[in-house]
Amino acid sequence: MAEVIRMPLLSDTMKEGVIAEWHKKVGDTVKADDVLAEVETDKATMEVNPYVNGTLLYVGVDKGKAAKVNDIIAIIGKPGEDISALLVAPTPAAAASATTATAPTSTVAPVSATPAPSVHNGDDRVKASPLAKKIANDKGIDLQQVHGSGDNGRIVKRDINEFKPSAQTVATTVIGQEGHTDHSLSQMRKVIAQRLSESMFSAPHFYLRMTVTMDNAIEARKQINAISPAKVSFNDLVIKACAMALRQHPEVNSSWFGDFIRQNHHIHIGTAVAIEDGLIVPVVKFADQKSLSQIAQETNVLIDKAKTKKLQPPEFTGNTFSISNLGMMDIDEFTAIINPPDSCILAVGKISPTPVVENGAVVVRQLLKLTLSCDHRVVDGAVGSRFLQTLKAYLEHPVTMLA
Repeated sequence: MAEVIRMPLLSDTMKEGVIAEWHKKVGDTVKADDVLAEVETDKATMEVNPYVNGTLLYVGVDKGKAAKVNDIIAIIGKPGEDISALLVAPTPAAAASATTATAPTSTVAPVSATPAPSVHNGDDRVKASPLAKKIANDKGIDLQQVHGSGDNGRIVKRDINEFKPSAQTVATTVIGQEGHTDHSLSQMRKVIAQRLSESMFSAPHFYLRMTVTMDNAIEARKQINAISPAKVSFNDLVIKACAMALRQHPEVNSSWFGDFIRQNHHIHIGTAVAIEDGLIVPVVKFADQKSLSQIAQETNVLIDKAKTKKLQPPEFTGNTFSISNLGMMDIDEFTAIINPPDSCILAVGKISPTPVVENGAVVVRQLLKLTLSCDHRVVDGAVGSRFLQTLKAYLEHPVTMLA
């Protein structure tokens, strides 16, 4: 029985389509995955496939002419088959069913979802049926490497199925699945977001960077740990050095209170610790008055409590200066957001062996990069710079911290 091919509904605003090109003529044999014609709509040029085998018995619209949606554009059947009854049958209205991907047999032509290439005869055009293109895309096959066995060298389904790629033409198709997971905010994360947002957008931050040579500190730490009851970390050295530098530069050990600046006489150093819910800042109080071994013992206890969520409020409040150390995470350098009510926070990177020039010769030194974030309402550039110079002197000559 002959199959009627009608002008398909190719877009929600389409009323008619123009036949841009016929790829078959009356009397030609038609295969299911051949491109029968190309149709121009108000949005694109699309390829029309018959999805039936047979002979093209009738063409209802000439190239360049328009046909309304659901008008007969072609009939495919057996050679010599009588199609007169189909030609006089009433044309159905452009029903909603015409928009479906699979239309009732003999009413609407299947259409490729991929816009057709512009019509020309250039050698750069790859001629392939939409089904062949889809299968090639799924298999990761480059159509430029496939020889077409269809009319005029057009690539069809069987060409893709029979294609044997060489080592040079193998393509890889990555098939992934999009997805996401939403996590509700913990109360700690809400507070962190609120406090740091207020700090970042209310305190005018500026940043000072300095590089410290840590060779002497590394050697001193080895000697200290040989006799210390608690293992002293590099972060403990930084805490002690900051505390002693703050004693010499009390302007940095201050806080902004709107209509006045509070300069603290005590030195409480907060050190940021990452936990499951975010960050918490345990505080080493009166750090300038404690030895390195005392600081080491206290920080170990505070960090363990932080990670097991056993810190009490007095142990994570009252800071006058903060340190954020990401050196153990292999971070070279970074900038940190000031932790209220402090006016400054020190960001500490990793210690890295680096070639430097000394006295005209290249030597390798262990360098540490520090970045001081300052609240410009409280600390000026010169004040912050002098603080960093003092801090650097303590770290590069750690014996001075023991005097």
